[in-house]
Amino acid sequence: MTQQIVLVTGATGGIGRETALLLARLGYRVFATGRKAELLERLGREAADLALETLALDVNDADSIAAAGAEVERRTDGRGLDVLVNNAGFGLIAPLETIAEADLRGQLETNVVGLVRVTQQFVPAMRRRGSGRIVNVSSVVGRMVLPFQGVYCATKHAVEALSDALRMELGPFGVRVTLVEPGPIKTRFAETSTGSAARYRGPESPYAPAVALYERTVRAWDASSPGPAIVARKIAKVLRRKRPRARYVVPGRFGAAIWAVRLTPTRWVDAIFRRNVGLTPQVLAGPVEPPPTG
Repeated sequence: MTQQIVLVTGATGGIGRETALLLARLGYRVFATGRKAELLERLGREAADLALETLALDVNDADSIAAAGAEVERRTDGRGLDVLVNNAGFGLIAPLETIAEADLRGQLETNVVGLVRVTQQFVPAMRRRGSGRIVNVSSVVGRMVLPFQGVYCATKHAVEALSDALRMELGPFGVRVTLVEPGPIKTRFAETSTGSAARYRGPESPYAPAVALYERTVRAWDASSPGPAIVARKIAKVLRRKRPRARYVVPGRFGAAIWAVRLTPTRWVDAIFRRNVGLTPQVLAGPVEPPPTG
């Protein structure tokens, strides 16, 4: 059997890094991609004995995507990819009323537009060959919404819709599309998202006390969450399945949370989430207590 060729975006940290390393250990030929050269070099050194090759790819840069595509074409003698893992993405904490346009556009460009661009680059070879796999890393918030992460949730809802469309469009050509939906996972995601919160809990913000409380909540989730290896293992299992399902929630227990939200009256869900993040008159009128640093 021909060695399966996989490309993983956002492989310089977190879920992408764990996935690239695990798949290489399992015998896949892996192109681990990212935009930070020093982190790619570090990954390459760690995987020196594995079939893992690092490749610069910035999902926000059309020229970078095209160059990576050409390099994969060259290194695979025109075969292209068997598997594309669209993992690159990030989150932030910001009230929709006050979110900066740069933050808004950054989320959409990386999490949605970048995913589409990368898919457009690599899917034609799969379609022509009549086989291939695409795994899109979404989130449980692709099927529910949290306050202060409305834009991030919107991008993951978009990934869900795009994946559903791709699954139907590419199915006749032998290309299977699967969503992997992580819950809270201990990665740099929490560090990135809570780092953005500081911009939205200044004294001028009417949401400041609640944003500060939500930041503390996200840090607490991160401290008690499993590491990214659990998601990497799920992606590996998906690739071994002949007929994978459309969606896999990781860890599986969060599937119950998704259904609970769907089955509970919306006004109840709203009230629970508002209370949990401090969107109450009492909290909003109180002092801002930023989380400790470090």
